[in-house]
Amino acid sequence: MRRASPLAACLVLCLAAAGLSGCALAVGAGAGVGVVAAEERGLRGRASDLQIEAQIVDAHIKDGLRMLTAIGVEVYEGRVLLTGATENQALADRAVQIAWSVPGVQAVMNEIQITTSGAADFAHDSWISAQLTSKLALDKDILSINYSIETVNRVVYLIGIAQSREELDKVIAHANNIQYVTKVVNHVRIKQPSAPAT
Repeated sequence: MRRASPLAACLVLCLAAAGLSGCALAVGAGAGVGVVAAEERGLRGRASDLQIEAQIVDAHIKDGLRMLTAIGVEVYEGRVLLTGATENQALADRAVQIAWSVPGVQAVMNEIQITTSGAADFAHDSWISAQLTSKLALDKDILSINYSIETVNRVVYLIGIAQSREELDKVIAHANNIQYVTKVVNHVRIKQPSAPAT
């Protein structure tokens, strides 16, 4: 297995300490180990995702700082969600190529927007993310720690694990009901029911 660079290792520690997962807002996630352990992916899964994410970010830095500022990275169960806005299709393609080059990556969802301005609506995006974070955390029917979000140009991207189709529908409804949201893109998987004991 490839060793992570010192920068990647530092990023893993910083992200873990902050209770965040990279550029994305980890919905309802706290810094405490007990909270992290409650995630469906578990401590090992979260640590593995953080390592993958750190290696991707490290590779982005080595490839040019502009890529890091344009492309957001979120990793959940080895599934990489790339978001952002750029005018440069080649940059977006390179971001996908880098993501696939990292060991442990199971899938890459390329949601990088190719726009004429190449810029994101940061003010509205941050507000939308904060609103959705609050709504999910306050909804007792949603296990919000299992969801992560990114918002780019008023489009909300979701990734994580839903306890049921009903829970996921509520999450999507919350996102759609937030002012300024134009679209919700869902990359959340629904938890499979446990097999009955024999």
